[in-house]
Amino acid sequence: MKEDINLNNLEEFLPQSLPPESRAKVKTLFYKSLALKMHRFYGGKIAVMPKAGIFDINWFNVWYTPGVSAVSTAIRDNNDISFDLSNRANAVAVVSDSTRVLGDGDCTPAGGLGVMEGKAMLMKYLGGIDATALCINSRGADGKPSADKIIDFVKMCAPTFGAINLEDISQPNCYKALDVLRAACDIPVWHDDAQGTACVTIAGLINALELAGKNIKNIKIILYGSGAANTTIAKFLILMGADAGKIIMFDSKSSLRKNREDLKNRPDAYKQWELCQITNKENLQTQEEAFKNADVLIALSKPGPDTIKPQWIKMMAAKSIVFVCANPVPEIYPESAKQAGAYIVATGRGDFPNQVNNALCFPGILKGVLLCRAKTITDSMALIAAKAIAKRARDIGINENNILPLMTDVEVYALQAAEVAQAAQKEGVARIKISYEEAYNKAKEDIFKAQNLTAELMQNGFIKTPPASLIKETLEEALKNL
Repeated sequence: MKEDINLNNLEEFLPQSLPPESRAKVKTLFYKSLALKMHRFYGGKIAVMPKAGIFDINWFNVWYTPGVSAVSTAIRDNNDISFDLSNRANAVAVVSDSTRVLGDGDCTPAGGLGVMEGKAMLMKYLGGIDATALCINSRGADGKPSADKIIDFVKMCAPTFGAINLEDISQPNCYKALDVLRAACDIPVWHDDAQGTACVTIAGLINALELAGKNIKNIKIILYGSGAANTTIAKFLILMGADAGKIIMFDSKSSLRKNREDLKNRPDAYKQWELCQITNKENLQTQEEAFKNADVLIALSKPGPDTIKPQWIKMMAAKSIVFVCANPVPEIYPESAKQAGAYIVATGRGDFPNQVNNALCFPGILKGVLLCRAKTITDSMALIAAKAIAKRARDIGINENNILPLMTDVEVYALQAAEVAQAAQKEGVARIKISYEEAYNKAKEDIFKAQNLTAELMQNGFIKTPPASLIKETLEEALKNL
């Protein structure tokens, strides 16, 4: 095997005889193993550094005592000045109790640090935002995770930040925390697992429907999985004009419908019970009934590859659209879904076509609300971001294997930031006025600054390059363990 292996040419180092599903499994093993080695190599992936100059020793008198006393008293007299005199205007807290980390479940309070640092890294690199990972212990006296503890924590730390990103919190605490905090806080509170996933999914679906020649008002939609993501997707679909009666959602037991008495009066299932009342007007119960002539499948459920059966997809309507977004393994592999008749297939993985990735939206949306110092993120603002993402993809050029922009497309984040900032002002939730051009240019400037700084740190050796031999060794291990 060559020594010059890197993540861009990884495919070249996989045996050509490996079938697609085996290639996907190898890459899953490889990325997981490499992640452990790289996080140990760097000691995590986020650091803090000054953005103001220290030109000589006397500048400490300006940045700290005695000079900084004037900053404290100015903010005391007008808290909104904190956005001008501190980094608050560009600061986001990524808050998690680590009770539902990716597909791994409860990982203990510290277990989410890798993901939350990852979110912070993406916010900086893709949005020019300074984000802080805050993993908290939300357990009460009974040892169970408490939504109230999450709510209290966010309320207490809110004065430091311009926005809050909730992440990897189990049901129903994720719902309660978001609903309460959106109403109680005077800064935006965003739940990326729910709102972020819904935003990017809707963006991809807009373009998939255009390619398939289908109208959202007339289609039959299956939502497989009833967690925070799909319940929010259902809400966004209805806001986009989908017929609620033609949406059929499945949880781990059956379809959601009016006679699901097991969900009634359950405090951990109130979102699902609400959907039971307005969706699935034909009271369909089985997968076979639901998939027959369905136009769209959006699965965010148990990792596959056998969660979604090929025979179900064969029953779907012509030019069916299949989003199978469980991680690390989709509910069905794209090749199998295509063989079963799917027209467009999207997953949550970057090594397959049409990746549905929250990172396409949260840096741009959060940048937009920070630029106008918004007090909240409304659902309509999230949908405006989804439309901006979809339009950017169309401007580049869409086809069955390209319905969304790539994460490396700086333009998509700047466009979202500008659109969201304008929407916030129109809805009366912005503290300051900023024009479309100003928001767009500032977002782009900050993103390029973050990316250029990272490049300089790499070029000058402050960020070390991992040895190619380590990457090669990790791939060989993954191939052996297949």
